[in-house]
Amino acid sequence: VEFAIFAATSEASAEFAPIAAKAGAIAIDNSAHFRLTPGVPLIVPEINAKSINGHSGIIANPNCSTIQLLMVLYPLERKFGVRRAVVSTYQSVSGSGKMALDELAHQSLAMLTLRELKVEVYPHRIGFNLIPCIGEFDADGYSVEETKLKRETAKILDRSDDIISPTCIRVPVFNCHSQSLSIELKSRASCGEVREVLSEFPGVAVSDAFLDSRLGVPSTGADYPMPSDCSEQDDVVVGRIRLDKTVEYGINLWSVTDNLRKGAALNAIQIAELLI
Repeated sequence: VEFAIFAATSEASAEFAPIAAKAGAIAIDNSAHFRLTPGVPLIVPEINAKSINGHSGIIANPNCSTIQLLMVLYPLERKFGVRRAVVSTYQSVSGSGKMALDELAHQSLAMLTLRELKVEVYPHRIGFNLIPCIGEFDADGYSVEETKLKRETAKILDRSDDIISPTCIRVPVFNCHSQSLSIELKSRASCGEVREVLSEFPGVAVSDAFLDSRLGVPSTGADYPMPSDCSEQDDVVVGRIRLDKTVEYGINLWSVTDNLRKGAALNAIQIAELLI
């Protein structure tokens, strides 16, 4: 075995990934277990491919929301610099596995047919509801998912400062995570320049009817990205690009991606391809 891709639990990865690495395989782990471990590269191939050279047999796949965030944030950081980013995530239930998908389906049907519903996977009903907590809270009031976003972003960008202010929300959507981003850049950028930078970055697509109309060309695809259109696609799709005039160099935008593709499986395969 040359590559062992782990897509199970953190407990399984903790036990078996070191065994695979010791046997000579390269373990690509999709769990959270090794992501912040010193000496284990945390890789998004489009962003920090060079960091992969430091592996000792185990490479970590970042959290789905971290990958989606950085696919947008990194090209803007490289071109304009990023001082701060406020991100609200709207995360689908597929990120919790098949039992969560089934629970959303059963709860939705039960509510529409006035039947009794069961709450088993999440701490509250997810059908026709929003849950502003993904994982346990820490002493500062941040959930596990929010802490992952902050710490993984710092590791991948190799920054010591904390530039992410996150709120992570579970929503009653079967597949695709969405993010609302309010970014404070270090230098001035127009909406057109942001669109150009993002459009040229591999793995990112721009779908923005407002900007298309300003340029005098018809909108292509959706007027703005939505989970219903982005499922089973590989790109992180960005729209609603607009200036935030409450700060000096502010940009607001919206992104959607299939969290099972670029947020998990695709990124793991890209890591293997990068090694090959």
